[in-house]
Order: sequence, then structure tokens, then C-alpha cells
Amino acid sequence: MVRWAGRVAWFAGSLLIASLIVFALLNLLPGDLAGVMLGPNASPEAVEALRAQLGLDRPLLVRYLEWIGGLFSGQLGTSALTGQPIAPIVAGKFGVTLSLVVFGMFFAVAIALPLGIHSALRRHRADGVVVSGVSQFGMAIPAFVVGIGLSLVFGVRLRWLPANGYVTPGESVAGWLSHLVLPAITLGLVQGAVLVRYVRSAFIDVLNQDYFRTARAIGWRRWPALLRHGLRNAALQLVTVVGLQFATLFVGAIVVESVFVLPGLGSYLLQMVANRDLPVVQTIVMILVALVLVINLLVDLSYAVIDPRLRAGEEQYES
Repeated sequence: MVRWAGRVAWFAGSLLIASLIVFALLNLLPGDLAGVMLGPNASPEAVEALRAQLGLDRPLLVRYLEWIGGLFSGQLGTSALTGQPIAPIVAGKFGVTLSLVVFGMFFAVAIALPLGIHSALRRHRADGVVVSGVSQFGMAIPAFVVGIGLSLVFGVRLRWLPANGYVTPGESVAGWLSHLVLPAITLGLVQGAVLVRYVRSAFIDVLNQDYFRTARAIGWRRWPALLRHGLRNAALQLVTVVGLQFATLFVGAIVVESVFVLPGLGSYLLQMVANRDLPVVQTIVMILVALVLVINLLVDLSYAVIDPRLRAGEEQYES
């Protein structure tokens, strides 16, 4: 329990440091939001008046404390350009991105687990080498290339699925799913290629362990023995990799959303960066940073659940 509390404290400290870095970097960038909003022909007096109206003339520390306090209270502030509240806009677009990331990770694991195990079992055979080689090639293909290819083939030529756009679940569940298929497969293929390599490596380690040889010696077939005795022992490595990949999917979603014209958090972030709407940008970036830290914390806490030996070690450490 003491070490769990230490991990939570480390998470809180990391979140605080990240918020300082995000706020400082974005607010120290060259350029001025008031000048961008008024245009190059605005008078210095008009720019200063707008800076005062937006609160940009106040000390950075005061602005940071107000911003971080608003984040913790759920008041994310308002857009500097439109004056609209940030929270409802970000909540709606986050739902799009989260759906895309969850489906993408599901597809990635669905293809990586069987292919990685097969590649480990058949690593000295031609088919195992082919799977390993294809996954290595897949890691080198950018997500936007995969997305454009899938969109052209299945969306434009075959017309099996929508090539772009988005439908909310409230309008049509079937339409919502159909619009997410190609973007999710795009994310899943790229991340699945990475996961295949880690799954293969994890299960090759299992194949060399004594308990697997013992299971084979008493009559277990290779696949059942691997799933029954090897999956749990490989789970620590796999959970770590899946957790890290899940976090990177939120970054990869920015490119995929742009390719398929999805109204998600990533495409919205790019728009706000182009418009220099710093309150929106720093809030979205902080949300993404917090998500990465939360995922890493959950992965860390899950180790003791997956491997009882770690939990026993923690209890012995505490006593």
C-alpha cells in the first residue's frame, strides 16, 4: 500500500511538472494572440486594449494558477477567438477520439496476439519469418499512407465504407460504426505491426522456460501449453507495451483524423494551433499529457495484479 501511494504521489508530481512545462512553453512562444486576432494593421493601442481584455497583461504566475485551478475544478475556460466555453467542445471531440483509439487498439491487439504467437512458434519456418518480415515492414509505413490507401480502395473505388466524415451514435449507430471502421483499421494496422514484434519476443522467452518444456513433456500440445502456461507469464511485458501504445495512439489519432476528416480532438488541436488560440491549445495538450500519465499509472498498478510475486514482494517490503 505504501508503494502504491508512492506511485500515486509520483503521478501527481509528474502532472504538476507537466502543467508547468506546457504552460511555460506555449506562453513564451513568439507572437501575440491579440496581434493575431486584430491583424497586422491594428494600432498598438488597440492591441494593448485587447491584451488587457484577454488578461494577457497579467503576470504569468497569476495566469498559470487561474488556469490550473480551472482544470482541477472542471472550468476549462473560454476560447480566446470565439469566446465559447472550452469544456463542452473538448468533451464532444474527445468522445470521437476516444472511440477511434479504443477501436484501433482492439484491432491492433486482435491481429498482433495471434500473429505474434504464431511467429514465435514458427520462428524457424518460412511462414513465421514472413510474418516477422511483414510486421517489420508495417512499422515503417506512416499512418497517413495507410489511411489514404484504405480510403481510396474501400471508400472511393469499392464504396464499401465511407471514405471520410463522421456520424454521431445518436444519429445512427450503424453509421457511426461504419465511419470508424477505416480510421480504426488504419490505427490498428500501424500499431499492430509494432505489437507483433513485442508479442513474438515475449513468447520466444516463454518457449525457452523450464515450465513450458515441462508442460510439453507431460503431453500438452504447443498452442494449449503456450496459452495456459505462457500467456500469464508474458502478460507483464505485453501490458507494458499495450499501455505505452495506447498512449501513443492518441498522438497517432491526430494524423488519422485529418486523413478521414473526423471532428476529433486531434484535428481540433491542429486548427487551434493554426489560429493561435492558446487557451484551447494548452488545455488540449494538458489533457493529452494527463491521459498518458494516467495510462502509465494504471499499467504500473496492474503489475501486482497480474503477477502475485510482485504483490508479495511489496508486502514483504512494507513489513
